[in-house]
Amino acid sequence: MQNIAEHMEVIGADGVHIGTVDKVEGNRIKLTKKDSGEGSHKGHHHYIDKGLVAGVEGNRVRLSAKADVAVTMEEEK
Repeated sequence: MQNIAEHMEVIGADGVHIGTVDKVEGNRIKLTKKDSGEGSHKGHHHYIDKGLVAGVEGNRVRLSAKADVAVTMEEEK
């Protein structure tokens, strides 16, 4: 998973956009704040466990879960 880099798009197994990589911190991918959503989530970074990564395809990180499921698994800090 060393191929995951800043500004890569993160998509679900269904190809739906989830976010953009800000950076990798340990075993987690930190997403940019601009992809944080609305309401109480707005302006916060979200994290996705690297265990959800199915692979890297070009400039995209594809997850093993569909977008609607992966979003519920995000860890907010």
